[in-house]
Amino acid sequence: MDTISTNFAPVGSKTTLTTRVAALPTSDKALLKVLFGAALLALALGLAGGFVTALARAGALTFFPDDAYRLLTLHGVSVFFYWLYLIQAALLLVLAAAENGRGLALRPFAWLGAALMLAGFGVSEWISYTGTPLLYDGSPELAADDPRSVGFFALGYLLLSGGLVASAVSGIATVLQPRLRGEAEAFTSIGFALFAWAGFLVVSAIAATNAFLPGVLWALGAGPFPADHGTEWHILFHNLHYLPLMATVLVWYVLTEHLTGVKSIHGARMSKIVFAAYLVFVPPTSLYHMFLEPNLSEGMRVVGSLLSLFVSVPTLAAFAIIVSSLEASARARGATGLFGWMRGLPWDNPAMTNMGWAVVNMMVGITFAFVLIQGELAPMLSDTFFVPGYFHFFAVGVLTQTFLAAMMVMLPALSGGSLWRPAVLRRMPVVVTIGLLIFGAAGITAGFMGVPRRVFDVSYGGMAPAAWPVLMALVGVGATVFAVAISVTVYGVVRTLLSRRATAEQASVVDWQAGGRGVGAAPAWTGPVSVAALVAAMYVFTIVAFQLIQSLPIIAIGGGHGH
Repeated sequence: MDTISTNFAPVGSKTTLTTRVAALPTSDKALLKVLFGAALLALALGLAGGFVTALARAGALTFFPDDAYRLLTLHGVSVFFYWLYLIQAALLLVLAAAENGRGLALRPFAWLGAALMLAGFGVSEWISYTGTPLLYDGSPELAADDPRSVGFFALGYLLLSGGLVASAVSGIATVLQPRLRGEAEAFTSIGFALFAWAGFLVVSAIAATNAFLPGVLWALGAGPFPADHGTEWHILFHNLHYLPLMATVLVWYVLTEHLTGVKSIHGARMSKIVFAAYLVFVPPTSLYHMFLEPNLSEGMRVVGSLLSLFVSVPTLAAFAIIVSSLEASARARGATGLFGWMRGLPWDNPAMTNMGWAVVNMMVGITFAFVLIQGELAPMLSDTFFVPGYFHFFAVGVLTQTFLAAMMVMLPALSGGSLWRPAVLRRMPVVVTIGLLIFGAAGITAGFMGVPRRVFDVSYGGMAPAAWPVLMALVGVGATVFAVAISVTVYGVVRTLLSRRATAEQASVVDWQAGGRGVGAAPAWTGPVSVAALVAAMYVFTIVAFQLIQSLPIIAIGGGHGH
């Protein structure tokens, strides 16, 4: 029998997470609402820019070159920097405050961080709209004759970096409070993860300062032209890749316990090791971002390829821990069948469905990420549409859906209202995934065929392969599908943020904390088997890529511009 008995309770009932969030001081709630609201604004702006960009790439819209690249710049700046880092700051602070149980410590630092990030947001959006389009990496080489644009663009990112440091300082002080009060002898697994995450944010802010301060100094006439921007960007970009993934894994941990009552069956120490692994595995693997450099030695390419194999270890380890803990707990409560245990999860809760489909998107995206980071393939694929084709599985399917899931849980507790139409919101993740599959399949295929990633008109005067416009049209179709679904979700989350009254319609959670058969009495294989299947898929698609790559009509190899 593939069923499981479950006890249901409404989201926002006496659960530790939402109760602690609801009990936060008024000033903390106000700060968090500002950060969540600003993050949603950045997402909405980036979504609009990305949607119009996709239509232009599909040939449905036509822009002058400067306008097209300005749209692309606004899209990248809004989503990749401000959406992903405003939401990380908000989640760091709200989870730290909930972990502390008494609100934020060093509250002025948290407010200072918010002010700096919002100022950076305003500067970046303004100069991206009015200045020379520099794309999201802000390469000074694109505006060597326009120091004003370079300076203000870099200033926006420096303000963001300063805000992240101030927010991280408040977050670190907050998670230390239980130990300083003598209420705890050691970090919980979540407390340790928050501490490591905040530290990683500070390191990334320092890397951003190294990358963008020279641009400000040059614009002011106080320094030389930042010719080494590309190298500094590579280092920064690597951290920017994996910080949101670390945050995603932490959110999965927190929401899994909130939605099911299940903690890791492997113990807090194992969870701490996984979170610490981000600090161990991520920095050395940054070499693969330099595969586009034509003067990179063959030996360094080999070392980079080998190191790149470790880059996903922490994320996959965390996935295996969460899934095995859920499965073991479900089977302890009587679940049977290969996948029957999953039926007892609260799939009518949109936060759960967002997380579930985020995992699906992670498996697809990480498969092709492994293809890209091979030393022989990276120079041939990194300047093609292969990159946006696979990367949107992460940026939209994993990160954005996970962070929206977190807001679906946090915002009702912050505002005292209700989640907007859970029945509608829980249907959106599958629509997002369908759109991403269309977008990704067409984009990755286009990349294999040599479609350049940052050229809007790929017809080349009718000389391009006939398949190119067809594939880019499919990219536009996929983008339309997932953009509409994400827009509905964003609208619902904004309505939730503005909600002030609780309603009868509530999403559900389940209680799997204990089972009559005992956790561990039945084997839990889904997590390890999924990881094994992922590794097999990685090898298959890498082999396919090596076979197909020789038929590329265009090979674009360059350096210094990042990904």
